[in-house]
Amino acid sequence: MAEKYFIGVDGGSQSTKVLIIDQDGNVICSASEPLRPMIARNPGWIEHPDDDLWDSLKTALNKLMKKFSGDISLIQGVGLCTIRCCRVFMKADGALAAPVMSWMDVRSYEKFEDAADIAYTCPTTGYITHRLTGKFTDTAANAFQWQFPVDLDTWDWSKDEQYFSSFKIPREKLFDLQMPGTVLGYVTKKASAETALPEGLPVVATANDKAVEALGAGLISEDSALISLGTYIASMVYGKKNIPDPRAYWTNLSCIPRKYLYESTGIRRGMWHISWFKDIIGKEFAERAERNSLSPEELLDREAAAVPAGSEGLLTIPDWLAPADQLYRKGVMIGFDERHTRGHLCRSILESIAMTLKNHYDAMIDELGMKPARIIISGGGSNSNVFMQIFADMYGTQTVRNTLNGAAALGGAICAAVATGVYGSFEEAISRMVTVRDTFTPDLENTRIYNRINEGIYRDLPDLLAPALKKRQQAFS
Repeated sequence: MAEKYFIGVDGGSQSTKVLIIDQDGNVICSASEPLRPMIARNPGWIEHPDDDLWDSLKTALNKLMKKFSGDISLIQGVGLCTIRCCRVFMKADGALAAPVMSWMDVRSYEKFEDAADIAYTCPTTGYITHRLTGKFTDTAANAFQWQFPVDLDTWDWSKDEQYFSSFKIPREKLFDLQMPGTVLGYVTKKASAETALPEGLPVVATANDKAVEALGAGLISEDSALISLGTYIASMVYGKKNIPDPRAYWTNLSCIPRKYLYESTGIRRGMWHISWFKDIIGKEFAERAERNSLSPEELLDREAAAVPAGSEGLLTIPDWLAPADQLYRKGVMIGFDERHTRGHLCRSILESIAMTLKNHYDAMIDELGMKPARIIISGGGSNSNVFMQIFADMYGTQTVRNTLNGAAALGGAICAAVATGVYGSFEEAISRMVTVRDTFTPDLENTRIYNRINEGIYRDLPDLLAPALKKRQQAFS
């Protein structure tokens, strides 16, 4: 096969990353651009300033195309992965009518409030697609049932008039939907001038960000699960049907048409907990790492690796960002004594993320009656050998890390490969483009330690702390 390339876009909550990937899944070059800090004009409002999502994408793409030394005509298409559960309001000409509401903004989940200057409302995938192509089309797999009147069985807008009208969104203010792995439109002359993408390049429908990541991680069978380590951390398993009203998980649309993902409850601010810890230990620690030819993350990893499983009794509740309906919840560290060091704090945070998610994951797979034989770990956090081993030990299950752990961009590239006919199916594309880098086997003694901690105290700790945290909220309100 002659060399072919695809552009994968990974638009996250903190930065926009773009990659050029070949048909064998190799990264040819990459670039990124940080997003600006979000703004909160009122309590519970969390917005992206100005036109930050588009501006960061433009900058990242210009950097990427300057780095690419290959034949531009061999780039087949671009697959978009953008932040899910945001809400975008657009004017008739496609410009923003208001700042983009983050997935953390309480208004993103409220009923639509119509206004004269709002011609369209859509997720971020629709907005970015329009900026690139001029079309008012979007992927069907990024319309969520709590934000838009989507039918999860038909993958289209609901035909149930009562259900549809309950969202208060006029049909003319919604985009037309297409299946993942189809061409939504082509890069316009104006977008080409702004992004350096080739004019006429196909822009391909993908899905919501977690589903694109799942595709890029190779989650296409029931014998595997995925843990996505991002700003929002969740676990997922593969499914073949829409299951309405589950108790311990929810049904998500996959990147593969007519297939589904079952997704557990997650952890808000996720890997930001580690970024927060790294930042507060300060410049001196970063300088020490540099003197040892290490990154701060690598030095923290070494210190955490020297701490035994269970962090010698130091327990953390990773609630640095409380849900909007339970604002009393706060992050907690409990069990300090004179033994505890910076390494203990770091390991305790890692263990708290893994254990909190394990309880959500167990509830999900128990309800589904599933027992995956391995867990794929994706996202930047999977670069940590300590974290990979913690997951293996805590879950008592083999964990794997792929060669390209930035799975969202790869998922976008896979969609582009299918949409442009380079591969005949998603399964074929995954077999060629996704490879396992290494595997971690559980230490069963550590598994027993973690089970004892979880069953003995940790699983009940949030409920035990709730009365004190509610009193705290009252005292400080």
